[in-house]
Amino acid sequence: QVQLVESGGGLVQPGGSLRLSCAASGTIFRMYSMNWYRQAPGKQRELVAGIGRNGNTNYADSVKGRFTISRANAENTMYLQMNSLKPEDTAVYYCNTVSSGSAWDSPRNYWGLGTQVTVSS
Repeated sequence: QVQLVESGGGLVQPGGSLRLSCAASGTIFRMYSMNWYRQAPGKQRELVAGIGRNGNTNYADSVKGRFTISRANAENTMYLQMNSLKPEDTAVYYCNTVSSGSAWDSPRNYWGLGTQVTVSS
């Protein structure tokens, strides 16, 4: 079983910055990707950024040039550095990984409980 816990959310003014963290625990046999999603009230969950096992990254068009996804080398931690935040970035941000727990398990999605990011004056 994989547990994901997000932290770092909060209230920030437009143009400000936040860094979200996702701490992973449990056994991951093979990690295919780690991702940040967000969901605003009344809207569907959307992929914000992802990083694959080979280090390849992808970003939603709306955050390109402003957000950076990364992984800690010495810790089971993923980060999302968010700069130049806009009110439209307000949402609950969720940590996600697509991983398998053993050699005989198919990859599946694991989710954190989310952290609130509010961008407002």
